[in-house]
Amino acid sequence: MFSEKFELCCQKGGGQTEFWFARNLQFILDYKEWNDFKKVVFKAQIACKNSGFDIVQHFVDTHRIIKDRKHKVDDVMLSRYACYLIIQNSDSKKQEVAFAQNYFAMKTSLANLFDRNFASIRSKGDTALFGKSTQAMKAQWKVPDNRPLADFAPTIILKAKDFATEITIFNAQQKQLSNEPEISREHITNNQAVRNTLLERGIRPESLPPAEDVKKVERRLASDEKKSIKNPDILDNSSVNEL
Repeated sequence: MFSEKFELCCQKGGGQTEFWFARNLQFILDYKEWNDFKKVVFKAQIACKNSGFDIVQHFVDTHRIIKDRKHKVDDVMLSRYACYLIIQNSDSKKQEVAFAQNYFAMKTSLANLFDRNFASIRSKGDTALFGKSTQAMKAQWKVPDNRPLADFAPTIILKAKDFATEITIFNAQQKQLSNEPEISREHITNNQAVRNTLLERGIRPESLPPAEDVKKVERRLASDEKKSIKNPDILDNSSVNEL
């Protein structure tokens, strides 16, 4: 399934920032030649710019050593939005591309519903997960009013919230939930289930200390990235996996 392959290829950067390598997406979408796929990436970059977004925020040129090869290859680090644009500009005659477009169409439909009611749904989920409201946890972790709680959440909490959200999205699709009250009830149930699992393993979410501010981590990583670009030979590719 496209969804499984796509999510398995997700890489995690600092602060749990997610990204995908273009060469991995190339194989998922059944493009045999890198040069052919680069043309699709270029179209996606143009679409990104025309939509008013900064290309470099979603497409980052890089290079890496592919497993079992002795030379470096060009690649592009992609945001989820960049992947979406690439898929929309890919050859829909390919079965893999058709699956991918359908996957993102379903995600987008639900995402629009979530976006319209996001604050309410998220707050109810947080209360179920922490046993406290979002505002109470922000006060406890000393999170500025203009910053999201997730920017200071420990990795295990981010994973827990993501897991509960993915279950909500999956069940919303399966059960054809179409309004805020139904999705909120589903999201509360899933966060309560995740909380119970954590408690059974001796982890009390509301008692955990905050993590380092994600913006500080991102600034540090950006600085490291600039240094690595100036000295590409010292890039560490040991964590890179290819399909």
